[in-house]
Amino acid sequence: MQSLNLKLLTDFSTGTRRFVPGRSCGRERRQCLNLRNSIRNRLIVACSVERDGGGEGPSSSSGSDQSPSSFLSRSQTYAMLKQRMEVAAQSEDYEEAARLRDSLKSFEEVEPVLRLRRLLKEAVADERFEDATRYRDELKEIVPDSLLKCSSDATTLGIRVKVRSVYIEGRSQPSKGQYFFAYRIRITNTSDRPVQLLRRHWIITDANGKTENFWGVGVIGEQPVILPRTGFEYSSACPLCTPNGRMEGDFEMKHIDKVDSLSFNVAIAPFSLSILGDGSDAF
Repeated sequence: MQSLNLKLLTDFSTGTRRFVPGRSCGRERRQCLNLRNSIRNRLIVACSVERDGGGEGPSSSSGSDQSPSSFLSRSQTYAMLKQRMEVAAQSEDYEEAARLRDSLKSFEEVEPVLRLRRLLKEAVADERFEDATRYRDELKEIVPDSLLKCSSDATTLGIRVKVRSVYIEGRSQPSKGQYFFAYRIRITNTSDRPVQLLRRHWIITDANGKTENFWGVGVIGEQPVILPRTGFEYSSACPLCTPNGRMEGDFEMKHIDKVDSLSFNVAIAPFSLSILGDGSDAF
């Protein structure tokens, strides 16, 4: 990103992003051309690995590496290509952007996780449950969290917690192993007693299996009181060093309608952090 001398400004209220170009010079133009050639080579290598599988589709693993480490490498390449396509479009190099777009479509067609997800969905819709079971098992072999959605929904003692995550390309730098995910949480009190959110606890696991725990007071600087039949929403973010991972945790809450009420934990069900998404736009 620095070699292109572009600044990315993100307006979270509108979801729009724009690049502000800095000073340009011949050296930066040469760096840009070298970067494009490098990305072309990465794409050729990444796609050729998948095609060498013999053309039998994702259900055949002969001659191709569908291990978790291979999935991680492909995901990194995929993230890098998507970001370079956006840079090309914003710098009005539409020919390069169109070429990268077409290459990404081809990449998606041969990516085992994306194809298996599609085949699994089609098999379930057609009630071909034996095929669906086979596709599900193959997904689990590729990467343990491949079936995990980018959203979750759990209710504890009448407190419902819904989460949705999304990959933010504009704040990520795949070439440096930096991936940025935003998530939105909706907490709904379906009980007949008011509660207050006291503390949060997050468990974050990256694609390498490294797990970290984070504790904090309240959320976004607040300890909100949530009355019966009302809700509270907020957005936050999570940087990750891999293009895929997972989050889960709990909120410590307390009923405030009685003195000396004991606190209790409200589950935040596991959800995925993934540059590939899960094919759903639902919250």
